[in-house]
Amino acid sequence: MTTQQQQETRPGPLAGLRVIELAGRLGQWTGKLMADFGADVIKVEPPSGVVERKVGPFYKDIEDPNRSLYFWHYNTSKKSVTLDLSKPEGRDLFRQLVKNADVLLETTKPGTLEALGIGYETLRAENPGLIVTSLTDFGQTGPWVGYEMTDMLHLAGGGQMAACGYDTIEDDPDLRPIAPGGGNGYHMGAHFAYIATMAALFHKSMTGEGQHLDVSAHESAALTTEMHIPNWIYTQQVVKRQTGRHAGARPSAPSQMPTGDGKYINMGGGLSTSFRAFVEVMAETGQAGDLQDIKYLDPDVMAQEQDHIREVVREYVATVPADKSFVAAQEIAGLPWGVVRSPDELLEDDHFRERGFFVPVEHPELGETFEYPGAGAVYSASPQRVYRRAPLIGEDNAEVLGSIGIDAAKLAQLKGAGIV
Repeated sequence: MTTQQQQETRPGPLAGLRVIELAGRLGQWTGKLMADFGADVIKVEPPSGVVERKVGPFYKDIEDPNRSLYFWHYNTSKKSVTLDLSKPEGRDLFRQLVKNADVLLETTKPGTLEALGIGYETLRAENPGLIVTSLTDFGQTGPWVGYEMTDMLHLAGGGQMAACGYDTIEDDPDLRPIAPGGGNGYHMGAHFAYIATMAALFHKSMTGEGQHLDVSAHESAALTTEMHIPNWIYTQQVVKRQTGRHAGARPSAPSQMPTGDGKYINMGGGLSTSFRAFVEVMAETGQAGDLQDIKYLDPDVMAQEQDHIREVVREYVATVPADKSFVAAQEIAGLPWGVVRSPDELLEDDHFRERGFFVPVEHPELGETFEYPGAGAVYSASPQRVYRRAPLIGEDNAEVLGSIGIDAAKLAQLKGAGIV
């Protein structure tokens, strides 16, 4: 049996853990991570489905809550239960589910669950070992608790948009902020919520104690600016945008170069004497200029001639396909270069294919199988994988509610009353 086959049969490291997810855009990524690691993640939705199901694009442009590609991505391996929490019966069922759970992941506005009679203190009284992870925009307390936020605003408030973008010729105090795409603001909060939850589970494994975790997406974003905040605190310097490379208080040499086939190469890690192996590749087409001169074996000369060297390299890279420069730099010279690829090109990337990053996920209701992004790391003994596609609305009502004593007749009655 191959390593991959062993991983496909071995239970994930969170197998046996039950998580109730009452989370929207801000926290659904946390639930996905836990579900793909084997936890039994039950997504609680209103009978009509969560609003995230209305986010496009939709499969074959058919606007259906079960066809949102956005929802598909963020909700793999989860189960779906529908409950109307505005009704007492719905809240009672919710409490029964949480009573048998290890974790409640919730992203409601502070005070919402307390107003419904299902806040932390109430739930803890029935399940002392419960971990409640409350991921909100600004936490449970503070002067900004009631402010409305979006993913883009988190990137602005956290500082990312001030540092993302491209080189500017001169300092412009009115320069507009630039937002990266892909839900990065929400992801930061979700990742910190995930880390905190795992720490709380470790603590519980030793003490049996649950906790209420108060996670702020705003603070998570501010932490994820890396050295930007420390730079200001200790030196009063503001980092500046730099195209294709890390923002910094001082400018670094440009690293992004157009290629002969209309793409871009990102030249990372600077230049050193090991770069000479790449020069030999350039020399094969007579484009090495003077870079074969023995003087470039001297690190001091390399440092002094950086601008000239980069210009000769830029002229060469502009004449050949991106993959030629990329492969030569990586395999021959050991340089950390990379091709800037479009999303569709990533699907055919040799490295991703070799690693098995993209995985087939069946959608039996459509009679089709689609390729999904898989795990970001390979865990030999504790695999992370997509167990199944995102659930249809209320798909698991019978199974999950049956586990707390709701039989088929009762379920039909609850559905007729609009509770499930």
